[in-house]
Amino acid sequence: MRKKPNMHVLKKTAALAATAVVSVALVACGSTASNGPNGGGDTAKSLANKTAFNPQPYDNIKDGGTLTTSLAEISPQFNLWQGDGTAYTRSVWNWYNPLLITFTADGDAVFNPDYLTDVKPETVDGNTRITYTINPKATYNDGTPIDWTSFEAVWKANSGADPAYIVSSSDGYDRITSVTQGGDSHQAVVTFSGIYLWWQSLYNNLLNPKSLAPDVFNQGYVNTPHPEWGAGPYSISKFDQQNGTITFEHNPKWWGKKGKLDTRTFIAMESSADINAFKNGQLDAVSVGNRDRLAQVTGQPGTEIRKGPSLQVDYFTLNGTSPIFSDPQVRKAIFEGIDRKQITEFHFQGLGYSADPVGSLNLLPFQTGYQDDFGKVITFDPEQAKKDLDAAGWTVGPDGIRGKNGQALEFSYVNTGDDAVGKAVSGGTAAMMKNIGVKMNIRQVPSSDFSKIVTGKQFDMFYSGAVQSDPYGIAYVCQLFCSDTQFIKSGVNNPANDALIKSVNTLPTSEEQYAKASEAEVAAFKTYGVMPTVNLPAIYAVKTGLANYGSGRYFAATPENIGWQK
Repeated sequence: MRKKPNMHVLKKTAALAATAVVSVALVACGSTASNGPNGGGDTAKSLANKTAFNPQPYDNIKDGGTLTTSLAEISPQFNLWQGDGTAYTRSVWNWYNPLLITFTADGDAVFNPDYLTDVKPETVDGNTRITYTINPKATYNDGTPIDWTSFEAVWKANSGADPAYIVSSSDGYDRITSVTQGGDSHQAVVTFSGIYLWWQSLYNNLLNPKSLAPDVFNQGYVNTPHPEWGAGPYSISKFDQQNGTITFEHNPKWWGKKGKLDTRTFIAMESSADINAFKNGQLDAVSVGNRDRLAQVTGQPGTEIRKGPSLQVDYFTLNGTSPIFSDPQVRKAIFEGIDRKQITEFHFQGLGYSADPVGSLNLLPFQTGYQDDFGKVITFDPEQAKKDLDAAGWTVGPDGIRGKNGQALEFSYVNTGDDAVGKAVSGGTAAMMKNIGVKMNIRQVPSSDFSKIVTGKQFDMFYSGAVQSDPYGIAYVCQLFCSDTQFIKSGVNNPANDALIKSVNTLPTSEEQYAKASEAEVAAFKTYGVMPTVNLPAIYAVKTGLANYGSGRYFAATPENIGWQK
């Protein structure tokens, strides 16, 4: 989900409500949230530091109760470390697997004492070294001890040294030179090459060594969640793949703080279905993706509206491996023909909210170091787009559509789900394309096809989101822009840029890294594979009393701390 953009988005949706993954996580397009019909004139700046998630201490949460929410899909890939995982993968994974590190709303790391009794960072001979001391009670559900070998397994799979592993991101793990046993098996010593500033972005989660074999890592979790390889206060009690439902109940093998909820359920639903399910009391919380959705729940008894900034950036992807977009001059022209300001208006129309188009996938507008890198490469200029297409040999025909060698300049745009914002974006983009002589054919598919469309690259153009899962966006620049990325599906990231991109996180200060990351992102945008559009606000309709859930900025609660306020 880290920028974890996992997701794929470092790494967020039809109704964009999923949490992020290891690094960046991928989600469907649309708005996580919006202001109400009289939203009060919020701007991206005014909302940047706000949160609304009803923070409550453990002792002020009731014992018992249920929590049911929707996802656009139950992702077929349950392994969040694997490259096909999405933000929806992470949403499910965190409820039955070790969650070692979370963050406060302000971005401070919080180490989970049920897994880690001590974390010691130090610099030794010019190298960052972190010593993790593991709770000796910690054990996977299959009886395997959670010890230093789990840290080693994460490194082996994600370092990038073995191409057999198809990973979400190697950022950070590729800087590790060794993972060794410390004083005993319950101590892991992780040593980096040189100074690594963002070490707290790593080892948020663990990998059971039983799943380390490459074939198991890549394929073993597909439609098979493997609760026996997990650990935590909850475990899976029901998984119905056909009906898109997964339910968690108390884990009898858990040694730590007991979860407050009796059950936690995710149900795969379309946007139109989940808002009605919330109104009917079937769901306890729902993301409100546009003015109409919010209007349906505003004033509903027992409902709170929780609003804040999101860690999500929506963006267009052009499939450079498709014949129509194999020419970089054509891709450049397509982006020149898209008015990003108009795209933001599709998201925010009538909501009393304003934000400039976002110009980076690497950093969010409210994060230190952010620059509009995309604006340095592409300006909305339909006339220039027409000139570029003319130069590429695509001439306008009598029907207004360009052609070349008897072939029309047309492409397929896939829209997942029935969210109104997603439909507005696709329709508006088609009109922009027509203006420059390009025919865009919209293919509408259900939200449940999201992973299939993305992993199979079954599109010429696609609109989706990237969600960060921690404050360290700068840490995932290679996940986004290296030529072997599993996250960005354009297929045009240039190997010639890899050295520049990989140099970013070797620099000793954050200021130097921000400057170098901007340089690397500009170089990556010049391949014309992706176009960032908007950093979405996050707004949820939530049943009154739900604690530690909502718009938390960087905040993420461990499962045992989510429940209903006393």
